[in-house]
Amino acid sequence: MDLTQKSVENVEFMIEKIKDKLKVLNLGAIKPSHFDEEMYEELTEIYDLVMKKNSFSPNEMQALVEELGSLRKK
Repeated sequence: MDLTQKSVENVEFMIEKIKDKLKVLNLGAIKPSHFDEEMYEELTEIYDLVMKKNSFSPNEMQALVEELGSLRKK
């Protein structure tokens, strides 16, 4: 998958992978439909960060979820 290209499919892919890696329990809280391509670069940065790490502290998880929340469509 070429994540350098902005697309709805890539947004969906990244959100699903982030949710899997963070083991998000409330799956309805983070949905690909909450995001659009306007925030693609920011979402890509979060995706890259999440994929590089093997584990996250509670504080890191909280910060990541808050950041994702700030990227949601208004």
